[in-house]
Amino acid sequence: MAPTTTQEPAARIDQDGACKPLVLLADPLIPEFQSDLSARYHLPPPPAGADAAAAASARALLTIDLPAVTADLIDALPALELVVASSVGVDHVDLAACRRRGIRVTNAGDAFAVAALRRVPAADAYVRRGGWVAHGEYPLATKVSGKRVGIVGLGRIGSQVARRLAAFGCPVAYHSRSPKPSSPYRFVPTVRALAADSDVLVLSCALTEETQRVVGREVMEALGKDGVLVNVGRGGLVDELELVRCLREGVIGGAGLDVFDKEPDVPAELLAMDNVVLSDHRAVFTPESFRGMLDVVAGNLEAFFAGRPLLSPVTL
Repeated sequence: MAPTTTQEPAARIDQDGACKPLVLLADPLIPEFQSDLSARYHLPPPPAGADAAAAASARALLTIDLPAVTADLIDALPALELVVASSVGVDHVDLAACRRRGIRVTNAGDAFAVAALRRVPAADAYVRRGGWVAHGEYPLATKVSGKRVGIVGLGRIGSQVARRLAAFGCPVAYHSRSPKPSSPYRFVPTVRALAADSDVLVLSCALTEETQRVVGREVMEALGKDGVLVNVGRGGLVDELELVRCLREGVIGGAGLDVFDKEPDVPAELLAMDNVVLSDHRAVFTPESFRGMLDVVAGNLEAFFAGRPLLSPVTL
């Protein structure tokens, strides 16, 4: 369906007289982005609340908080040429529908094991409930430095995790779809083999059909009773029911989880475990990371409207 001649222009003149390109929002804009993006672009509300003219003429769609960018939504935006995601993962975007329409997609482009290994939250709770006075010192935990770290997915995030842990003297190995010749780290051909050779297994890959439940019981058994699983990728990378069983049975030693299978629901069993560190899908968020994410989002939009190459295109 082609846009009609009565469609709204792809740019609007605001009250201050500035002509701003139109960017449709898939969800409300977060405060950290509000001032900067509102100064550069006209931002109608999400499609469900947008007027028909805005939906008909929008060339760019911005998604901030991982709402599903479905084929139906894409079909409802006949002029759409670009989907800009503020996350690294784009499993919430129907890439096949974008491919069919020739719509380009960008992501956010450019550590978490410490708390799980040191059992900081559990020790904190122990002190707060009087355990130190009543029962003596909390049992010894383990250090991070020197631990063998396996990283599944050596993309932008995985590479940053690797650099930080290497600085702690951690031998780092990785698994990805193929070896990366420029990487200084050792490539391991399977996730199971990587887990067997690691004290800490970090998941930072994208969620795809190939990586769905890439970590099941077999991988966790290979990681072993002292091993720690850290997931900063997507909840669907792990068989969550098996993870609960393996933690309960002592198959692995602990987990640091920033993502879950059915967010925001977290299995009740995990909430009761003192060898698990949980956060609400915000492990990488700091004022600096928000600034970096905004720079990439704004840079992709600026490049698109200027006809320049995108900063972080996703291969469809």
